[in-house]
Amino acid sequence: MSAPTQKIRFVRGHDGIRLACASSGTGVRGPTVIKAATWLSHLEYDWESPVWRHVLTAFSARWQLLRYDERGCGLSDWAVPDLSFESWVQDLEAVADAAGIERFALLGVSQGASIAIAYAVRHPERVTHLVLQGGYARGRLVRSDSRQAAEEAEMMCRLAELGWGREDPSFRQFFTTQFIPGGTPEQHAWFNELERVSTSPANAAAFMREFNRIDVQALLPQVRCPTLVLHSTHDVRVPFEEGRLLATHIPGATLVPIDSRNHLLLEGEPGWTRALAEIEAFLPRSGNAPAEGPIAQLTPRMRELLELLAQGRDNAQMAATLGLSEKTVRNQVSMLFDRLGVENRSMAIVTARQHGFGDAA
Repeated sequence: MSAPTQKIRFVRGHDGIRLACASSGTGVRGPTVIKAATWLSHLEYDWESPVWRHVLTAFSARWQLLRYDERGCGLSDWAVPDLSFESWVQDLEAVADAAGIERFALLGVSQGASIAIAYAVRHPERVTHLVLQGGYARGRLVRSDSRQAAEEAEMMCRLAELGWGREDPSFRQFFTTQFIPGGTPEQHAWFNELERVSTSPANAAAFMREFNRIDVQALLPQVRCPTLVLHSTHDVRVPFEEGRLLATHIPGATLVPIDSRNHLLLEGEPGWTRALAEIEAFLPRSGNAPAEGPIAQLTPRMRELLELLAQGRDNAQMAATLGLSEKTVRNQVSMLFDRLGVENRSMAIVTARQHGFGDAA
């Protein structure tokens, strides 16, 4: 399978660090999707991966996909003084600004979910939809501060420092079996090698120590965009309860349990097929931004209202999703009817669906 063409360029982070960014796909079926970076990434190597290739191919076939190697990983600078959570959020800001795209959907996988959440709260005017897969709001030492948890967490960091860069993959295999316990020998071997080529032993340990302290729980109620949470029910790396927590505290979020043991969903497993179908249904089609007609004159907020109307949401559900009062939603819906030239909700829904809204319903 040949990889879709991608364009790689470099963006400067807030502190001058070079971040490698790649764009693939044309967005023929929907919005631009920006993937919040995770560690263990390499913009070129991932296309050859039996772990990532199917994800990149599927997204690029449907949407324009923008992704970037996290600082300290892949084609981005490895020698970096700052591997803090705040630096990761600022890197996403730099990438989004450089892309010059006003509105986009955000994809957050694993710890990338917490970065995506922080960005969505800081920039609600830019994020249309949030997709979180295998994510968490609480790092290992936040969700459990026992002595045993602290010792186990530090042991894993020390293991990375000692064995990450060796040719012998036995040290890295411990981490691989947490990410993809249901993987084939080929997939395990590839992931073992990705760990080695994607970052240094020192960076790997620094990443994990920072992951352990992540805490964005206070931000969850502040998310204002439609949110889809997917989480493997038997995830070894991040417990399913963490996905449930995200969906519980993000207003209007939808939780989709995925029947899998894998933290990263693999090609061929039913969980991946289910996840892709859910994401495709959740993200709006490209028809929601026509070049002419009354819908073209709608503000971004009115388009959000129209999408929710087309999905069959009532005013209470729309208010929860958008973080508004029901009275405000009622007034804005009336204004939307006037702008569209329709008399009631049913006519608005028909108009919306004629223009590609509500395909997620």
